[in-house]
Amino acid sequence: MKLTLATLALALSTTAALAQALPDLGGREVVVVTENAYPPLQFLDASGAAIGWEYDAITALADRLNFTVIYENISWDAMIPAVSEGQFDLGMTGITIRDDRKAAVDFSDSYMTSEMVMLVRGDETRFSDAAGFAADDDLLMAAQPGTTPFYVGVYEVLDGNEANPRVKLFETFGATVEALRAGDVDLVLTDGTAGAGYVEASAGGLKIVGDKLGTEEFGFIFPKGSDLVAPINAGIAALRADGTLEALNTKWFLEYKMGQ
Repeated sequence: MKLTLATLALALSTTAALAQALPDLGGREVVVVTENAYPPLQFLDASGAAIGWEYDAITALADRLNFTVIYENISWDAMIPAVSEGQFDLGMTGITIRDDRKAAVDFSDSYMTSEMVMLVRGDETRFSDAAGFAADDDLLMAAQPGTTPFYVGVYEVLDGNEANPRVKLFETFGATVEALRAGDVDLVLTDGTAGAGYVEASAGGLKIVGDKLGTEEFGFIFPKGSDLVAPINAGIAALRADGTLEALNTKWFLEYKMGQ
């Protein structure tokens, strides 16, 4: 579509209107908990600094909604229970919006759509798709319990048995990838964004094989009934309208080089 002065003026006026309509949280402290193990959404860089797409998004939301962020760290398996109990105000770690999780926490609107992919070692030749993996009983998969990759692996790749011994459980996503690199397991399922980040940083040590296994919507989580849900949703809508979300996608999925 050709960008005319009239179109640009309309876009700027729409963005300005959204900004004016955003709630003001008056500098309120918001305690955000994350895992720091899901690049490029949130992770530790070579210097140990916590960075990523979600950190930038929260910073942008804090600027627009006028709140102060305090970050805490927790493992994935403890995150939803801890947020549900009100220990933290907001949780982020590429959390798939699912109906069963809505019984414990409230979700924001989706801020990202991703597709599940199969991450394997770069020299893997024994299988090239989900059916090939499932057919070889000697092949093992790594997953974090209770995550979307765990359920997709059990129900879409394997036999639907959540106690299948071919699924090896790890506390963090980073640990699943390290087990894959070490040859302790043969497959990690992850969303395409994180998978692409690991492949980029691996210098040929990792690759993605097979077809995508489905799509998932990511959202922030809150204690049930949190008064932060509506303001954060308004902020997400504003970030989408003014191009911030797309700019973050470009920064973290196209321009950023893992390991720098």
